[in-house]
Amino acid sequence: MSLKEMTKEELEVLSYTDLTYMLLKENKKTMTTPAIFKLICDLLDYTDEEYASKIGDYYTSLTIDKRFVLLDNAEWDIRDNHKIDVVVEDDDEEDIEESEEIDAEEVSEDDELDVEEEISSIDDDLDDVDDDLDDLAIIDDEDAEEE
Repeated sequence: MSLKEMTKEELEVLSYTDLTYMLLKENKKTMTTPAIFKLICDLLDYTDEEYASKIGDYYTSLTIDKRFVLLDNAEWDIRDNHKIDVVVEDDDEEDIEESEEIDAEEVSEDDELDVEEEISSIDDDLDDVDDDLDDLAIIDDEDAEEE
């Protein structure tokens, strides 16, 4: 069903992102955030004040929704209309494997000592907490009321 054929009540039930999806699909062209939201506001009979107060949240909802993609020209389109090619070159994979081997070899005794010192420091902190708990005493409700 087309947006133009829908009643206001039917439109109000849909989320802004659903309305955006339908608008972009029907118009078959990319649009900027303000242009899309202005069309939505016109469909829902929103005032200019409502437009201004809601456009920030609208933009956030578009960035979160995985159905949309923001293009370099600051216009939104449906992600399905765009093919993403991921090219992995063999040279890159070799570089990654080599760098991992180098990183593992670069661990020095100083690094190992730093880790041991940090563990020791944590143990000391835990001992301090235990000492604080030793100083606590359990008293009856009656004793607490007398104080």
